[in-house]
Amino acid sequence: MKVLISGGGPAGATAAYWLASQGIAVTVLEKSGYPREKVCGDGLTPRAVRQMQLMGLPHGAAEGYKANKGLRLVASGRTVEVPWPELTDFPSYGLVRTRAGFDEDLVRHARRAGAHVIEHRTVRDVLRDDTGRIVGVQAAVMDPATGRRTSETEEHRADLVLAADGNSTRTAVAAGLHRRTDRPLGVAVRTYYRSPRSELDWMEGWLELADGTDPERSLLPGYGWVFGVGDGTANVGLGILDTSPAFGKLDYRAVLRDWAASMPAEWTFDPEHQVGRVGSAALPMAGNRTPHYVPGLMLLGDSAGLVSPFNGEGISNAMESALFAASCIVDAAEANGPQQRENALARYPQLVRAEWGAHFTQGRALAELIGHPAILTAGLRAGMSVPAMMRFAVRVMTELSDRPARTVTDRAIAVLDALTPAS
Repeated sequence: MKVLISGGGPAGATAAYWLASQGIAVTVLEKSGYPREKVCGDGLTPRAVRQMQLMGLPHGAAEGYKANKGLRLVASGRTVEVPWPELTDFPSYGLVRTRAGFDEDLVRHARRAGAHVIEHRTVRDVLRDDTGRIVGVQAAVMDPATGRRTSETEEHRADLVLAADGNSTRTAVAAGLHRRTDRPLGVAVRTYYRSPRSELDWMEGWLELADGTDPERSLLPGYGWVFGVGDGTANVGLGILDTSPAFGKLDYRAVLRDWAASMPAEWTFDPEHQVGRVGSAALPMAGNRTPHYVPGLMLLGDSAGLVSPFNGEGISNAMESALFAASCIVDAAEANGPQQRENALARYPQLVRAEWGAHFTQGRALAELIGHPAILTAGLRAGMSVPAMMRFAVRVMTELSDRPARTVTDRAIAVLDALTPAS
């Protein structure tokens, strides 16, 4: 079996590693060249770290990774620290690594396993056979100097195509799979500052973002973050959901600028210490592009809308979806006959729904609630005054519990998931 992957980020590179390590012929088409910048908070939760461990990907300080011990939440004049829990299934630490470095680490790891990676290629269309099955892509060759398409195109054929091209979703759109408007969407804006906050041991979340265009300065559904990168800089950004009436009307860069300017002067979140540009990106959430499998094509990571509506985290879900996809593909390669092969591939969306269906339903409900500033304000006041409540909420939002359940918290999360219909 030959597999073609569109996109070499966390989903695409992880899938390429697992497939190549199992002897599957795999080619990755990446629009840019490595290293390349991606708009992201650069935070790796214990779920993402677990995927790195499974892959055998080195992730120590020598490789440029900054370890952290949990989340520090700030709101309503209070601070609540939530250490990463001690679990059997996941490590008790998180990491921060720039996406430029992390994605390059992943793709280098995939190459060592035997994956073929072609840089500066972007999908223009999908190729189909007489039955309508997707059998490859037409790709444009990009100019490395300008980052723009050239007039040169190539055809790449395969038994299966994996769409892992992030929030651009070029491959899925070419296949006629469009965004579901009944699912939430977010936007992330971030930059870097040279700052003493580079050495933070916590991933900080500031839960009160004010709408500067509103005289009452009502709260926006989202949060600001400060993640220490460990290289002398801090990743400072914000994420906002589309459930606010202000969504689409705000200057998000101005919101970030004003919020950063409100921080203590000694943190140096100012233009003089800014490193690089202010970048922004859409966050496709809660499975907002379906179906996740059509004959010849699987959707992974952000292309499938697998970003969590709870916290905007997408890296761990992207890597886990890649592992799910790879397991189905390996089964298909070993199947006896076309129908058995197709049955194995069609199992992929079932795995995705079983893993995230309830979580996404819960996240969608929360996104709608906090879109109302009064509810958000009241919820923060109540939650921050009861640290145990916030710690439980973090466990739910970050999907950190053991299966089968070992503790009371694990059991409570399992019951909550069991009672929630999968979206």
